[in-house]
Amino acid sequence: MSGKEETVELLRNSLCKRCHEENATHSIRSEQVCHKCFSQYVTTKAVKRMETYRIRGSSAKPPRKLLLPLSFGPSSASLLHILDQHIQGQYDRMNRAAYELFVVHIDLYVDPVDRKDSSELLEKYKIRFPRHTYSSFGLEDALLLDGIEWKSLHIGQPNESDGKPTTERLQHLLGSILSATSRSDIASTLLTRLLVDVAKRNSCEGILFGDSTTRLAEKTLTETAKGRGFSLPWQVSDGDAPYGLGFNYPLRDLLKKEIVIFSSLATHTLAEIIIYQRTSSTVSASSKLTTIDDLMTQYFESVEENYPSIVANVVRTSSKLQPTSILDTTACGLCGLPVAEGTDGINGWGGDQNSDSRPEIKDGHYGVLCYGCSRSING
Repeated sequence: MSGKEETVELLRNSLCKRCHEENATHSIRSEQVCHKCFSQYVTTKAVKRMETYRIRGSSAKPPRKLLLPLSFGPSSASLLHILDQHIQGQYDRMNRAAYELFVVHIDLYVDPVDRKDSSELLEKYKIRFPRHTYSSFGLEDALLLDGIEWKSLHIGQPNESDGKPTTERLQHLLGSILSATSRSDIASTLLTRLLVDVAKRNSCEGILFGDSTTRLAEKTLTETAKGRGFSLPWQVSDGDAPYGLGFNYPLRDLLKKEIVIFSSLATHTLAEIIIYQRTSSTVSASSKLTTIDDLMTQYFESVEENYPSIVANVVRTSSKLQPTSILDTTACGLCGLPVAEGTDGINGWGGDQNSDSRPEIKDGHYGVLCYGCSRSING
């Protein structure tokens, strides 16, 4: 009998170790619990991470506005479900809430059929969670952002003058990048920059990402492998990001498999609307080549099944990293993160500050890029 079969058999013949009333149906690490206690465990873990935004004192203050990116996957959908209940609980107790949600979906798909599916699905979320404000954008909207050194990508400032749709220009940009990993990295960078821009334009104080422990572990090794390890303090830890707003990860103490189970247990048809699988290619993956991100996802999904403590230890260790001081630094022209003097470009980390450490721009000037972005552009 395999380990998984032994666990299933054990659950069939045991009571919940927390309430001691219902039959155990799930396992929290090594503790067997019932449906209700499992859902409470997940909810409590996430809500505790929202202590920064709790109501303080008796004075009535306007709720803080927070952006929640919604990808329609189990993690972001579960986070929306949990926080919707949390806000309702605050209204029930005090007739006011400490924060409000601005839910944003960024569509990575360019096919009109897929865009229509996304729009229809977002409408279901609006009906299910009517309390919040919703908006949607396409990844191609990132091409209209200021503050990005577009010439470092060997293109001019994207504009409407060429008459081409922005989706076509985005496909051309990503299609010109030969490496699948670099293509995925550039698309991810544009996604983050777009989310930050939307958050600022809508007066949001921070962004609430639905990353699980497993996802943060993947990101830790992925970003390190890409040469962007300096960014980990902002990518895996709660706190202020260099963009001028906060990055927070309320699901950071939960494994991906725990969130998937929770999403299937959530009431009021939540499980029905989050199970949304599409087979069309996204603009960030125009070939079938495996990326570093894919490899890390496969690795940690296998590790969390039998060795969840390893996954948690990776995140716990990386969360101890201290961010680089943003004083006396220059922002990377692509990802926007601070680049300390002497560490930009591909050769910067080796101390070789020559013309090759910065990508050349046609007009003879050089843009400052971090090591990770330099590698992606030259990959």
